[in-house]
Amino acid sequence: MSLRFHEISEADHVIQNPLSAAKLELLGEICDVSSDTELLDLASGKGELLCQWAARHGATGTGVDVSEVFVEAARERSAELDVADRVTFERADATEYPVENHDVDVASCIGATWIGDGLVGTLDLLRRALRDDAGLLVVGEPFWTEEPPSEAVQALTDGDEDQFALLPDLLDRAQRSGYELVETVRASDDDWDRYEAKQWKTVDEYLRNNPDDPDRDALYRWIDDNRSTYLEYGRKYLGWGVFVFRVGSPIART
Repeated sequence: MSLRFHEISEADHVIQNPLSAAKLELLGEICDVSSDTELLDLASGKGELLCQWAARHGATGTGVDVSEVFVEAARERSAELDVADRVTFERADATEYPVENHDVDVASCIGATWIGDGLVGTLDLLRRALRDDAGLLVVGEPFWTEEPPSEAVQALTDGDEDQFALLPDLLDRAQRSGYELVETVRASDDDWDRYEAKQWKTVDEYLRNNPDDPDRDALYRWIDDNRSTYLEYGRKYLGWGVFVFRVGSPIART
């Protein structure tokens, strides 16, 4: 999906992942966010995580996103919640952003692990921003809820069998790379439906109001494919969750 299609389809989203407002707040509690917490959020979108955690807990932080549309929306949201003095949003490609210039307590990437070419690469990227190894790494990631048939793999990942993993395999990938899973918040079926279906309505209304858009046919084909793929395969075989990691483990493994 092009960045423009992403901006159009999520124009009405506040939280740009299958995560409810209540679960976003639960995640802040899990991470012990307070006025002493400094954050870095890569691929931060419209900045709801940073803005809410700043408003509710007094946290400070920086959000980074490649979309000027989303960065501007995040800045407007920070002003709306009166936290513009606590959070900053920068337009930049997260894959090239100098994370080592930060020294944070929590580093996150919710729903965009492509920036590190997958879960482990994203954890490695985020780790470079932590103040120390006691900090938290927070990653949002899809996973297979059961072993998918080949047609589901083809439809949801263009045939890339390794793009997603079953939860035990996801845990194993992280542990073998030196990361310990310490908490998780999973999306419900309703969370998934709200995230996906909201895009269908948003795109439908956009196309009705912009019949001469030069990308009209491509956008219609994309959202039609998204809808049919989600209903046929995604809802059955794909889950989504936010996973909270720390570096290393205090437990000796044999």
